[in-house]
Amino acid sequence: MQTTVTFDDQQLKNLMFYTHTNNESEAIYKAVQAYLQQAKQRQDLLALRGQVDIEDNWQALRELDITND
Repeated sequence: MQTTVTFDDQQLKNLMFYTHTNNESEAIYKAVQAYLQQAKQRQDLLALRGQVDIEDNWQALRELDITND
């Protein structure tokens, strides 16, 4: 699918820098792929809500760490 998008020149330069590309289309493609991957990971994490039991023992662990130094 093709579409036309208008970007600020500096934003596009930054995008190309951070995606390590020399091609505008490739930079946009990589950015979209990264966004979609993060969105999927976020959904996967949210699906685990309430299913993982995490102990709230960070203070006890910190005390152990301090006493072992």
